[in-house]
Amino acid sequence: MIQTDLLTTLADTLEARREASPQSSYVASLFHKGEDAILKKVAEEAAETLMASKDGDKLHIVREVADLWFHSMVLLAFHGLRPEDVLMELKRREGISGIDEKASRPAEQA
Repeated sequence: MIQTDLLTTLADTLEARREASPQSSYVASLFHKGEDAILKKVAEEAAETLMASKDGDKLHIVREVADLWFHSMVLLAFHGLRPEDVLMELKRREGISGIDEKASRPAEQA
């Protein structure tokens, strides 16, 4: 599937950047700055996605969601996770109502 191939390729690239010099790439510089810098970018991109949605410009929404997904993948890589981990969780939830899934979580996660 093209989508998962693209995510796998991107995840492989992000992993390779973990050990790269911060001067060599944007992603390497984020890893070097640490989790707080990555979290700040995820929050920033989430806010920009919300604003794009409020503006209603579909191309702008797509571009901001792409930025959000990208930085979320950087966050996953920071924690040694891959998009496949998220896809497995989505697969696990398939066919389960959102209400039931949320109710099955411990109280502090709900």
